[in-house]
Amino acid sequence: MTATRILLADDHALVRHGLRMILDAEPDLTVVAEAGDGAEAIELATRPGTEVDLAILDIAMPRLTGIQAAREISRRAPEIRLLMLSMYDNEQYFFESLKAGASGYVLKSVADRDLLEACRAAMRGEPFLYPGAITALIRDYLQRHRQGEPLPDTLLTPREEEIVKLIAEGHSSKQIADLLVISVKTVDRHRANILAKLGLRDRLELTRHAIRAGLIEP
Repeated sequence: MTATRILLADDHALVRHGLRMILDAEPDLTVVAEAGDGAEAIELATRPGTEVDLAILDIAMPRLTGIQAAREISRRAPEIRLLMLSMYDNEQYFFESLKAGASGYVLKSVADRDLLEACRAAMRGEPFLYPGAITALIRDYLQRHRQGEPLPDTLLTPREEEIVKLIAEGHSSKQIADLLVISVKTVDRHRANILAKLGLRDRLELTRHAIRAGLIEP
């Protein structure tokens, strides 16, 4: 089993040390790089020769915040999964994290309990949301509905719908990459984003969604 290679970014060395101990104690997780601010996190994540599968970013860091770093890492290296760490149960931070490409939001106060699960969920292409975040999502949706704001017919981009259709038709990531002339890593990143947006877990649920959405025939 190949361990997930993790970049850990937090401006407090003591916090990084504690989190690293939690992560490195697991056979399927290993910290391969540490950063003390957002700019350093971007540099390490995108440096040639540094292989990172997952970046764990503290939101409140100097030079560049974790959210700014997440946006740039997502742009430069879309295959890297992103998790946000925060001391604050803050809806604005949470929504900005999702917009920046993060697949999970972990509160530092319960990191010893939630971080390992969040890492594994991210690598499976699944979202990790603490209970308060799920409540915030539902509240935001209902508020927009009450105010008469237009709600999207679909959460997915045209490219993501294309990939859902191909997955549901049974194509592998390699076959999809060849058909769309993109890398396998990009396909996997799209798949992770799709699962996170739709709150789905696997190919079977994705296929059911594709049938309901009229992308394929049942």
